[in-house]
Amino acid sequence: MMGMVSTRERGLIGLAVAVAVLIAGWIFVVEPLRARNRELAELIPAREQVLAKRGDLIARSPALKRDLEETTQRMEQIKAHLLTEAAPPVAASELVKIVKDAAVQAGFEVRSERILAPAARGELLEIPVEITVSGGIRELVSLLVQLEDVGKLLSVQDLKIRVLNVNQPKGLLTTLTVSGYILPKPPTPKRS
Repeated sequence: MMGMVSTRERGLIGLAVAVAVLIAGWIFVVEPLRARNRELAELIPAREQVLAKRGDLIARSPALKRDLEETTQRMEQIKAHLLTEAAPPVAASELVKIVKDAAVQAGFEVRSERILAPAARGELLEIPVEITVSGGIRELVSLLVQLEDVGKLLSVQDLKIRVLNVNQPKGLLTTLTVSGYILPKPPTPKRS
């Protein structure tokens, strides 16, 4: 069939094939490359911002490390003022011992003690105990001072003072609710 086509027609057919190849190349190669370049050009500002933020973060890394170390040291100092990190009953018994020892040193007679239910207070677990002691007002002041100086983070939640004998108001029956704090243990993952 090509034998019947003249030279001029062959030239036109060759030119048409060349134009078709050029158009196909433009549509299937050049245009996708240009579209990809446009998309990448649109992403450049966002990537520059991300790069600048990461550069700032890298530049601030010594200061961030220093802040982290300071925060870690501060957390360790705060942890030293908390009760023993154990189960709430163990912390409650430690708190009872601290309060009873302080009461005895202050000159009080310990009448009763009761461990109350723990309560969550933000990141901490509050361990309250109620203790009833008998003695005078000076002993009460001494007890409160000793509880403040014990070195643990304690708070007096409730304080009730009653006179034992109305005729002789020197003897007091004092009920204190003192709370200590622990960091709760993170839950252990269940094994399947």
